[in-house]
Amino acid sequence: MQAKEIKPGAVVVYNDSPVLIQSMNVQSPSARGAATLYKFRGRNLVTKQKTDITLKGGESLGDADFQRRPAKLMYSDAADLHFLDDQDFNEWTLSMEDVGDATDYITEGLEGLLCLVYNDECIGVQLPTAVELTITQCDPGVRGNSATGRTKPATLETGLVVQVPEFIKEGERIKVDSRTGEFLSRA
Repeated sequence: MQAKEIKPGAVVVYNDSPVLIQSMNVQSPSARGAATLYKFRGRNLVTKQKTDITLKGGESLGDADFQRRPAKLMYSDAADLHFLDDQDFNEWTLSMEDVGDATDYITEGLEGLLCLVYNDECIGVQLPTAVELTITQCDPGVRGNSATGRTKPATLETGLVVQVPEFIKEGERIKVDSRTGEFLSRA
């Protein structure tokens, strides 16, 4: 895949590892005959480290044997999460460390969850942008506080603590942005 064809979200092979491209910057030359530089920032999907890649316009990187496969959480134990592939019913197992902060958003029956599969091995998960979770504990709102912009902490079913408006009650389902951890709306 040539440098000019690589877009954010693509997965390429760099130094024999799959790299998910997160952002890119194009630098046009100021002199005649100079090459356009493409600078990419990505994350190595195996080691989870940030990677910077600089290519000239004519250079290329190989496509990775990579798939995003829809999956559901079957169950979790003390050290691992077990996912079921929705298409061919393979079982994928990832350790809690491999999943990282995504465990704060994953529940059984979560729609839109994708397993990242490289060379027929699951190496991570991709969450949907918005996740619906139930509030298990929060302070009750005081009458008349719904008109103000104040917030209060609420503990969700996964243990994640999110700031919500004061009119939200315990037991309600809310939408949370999985990228930032911010309250979006009621579900």
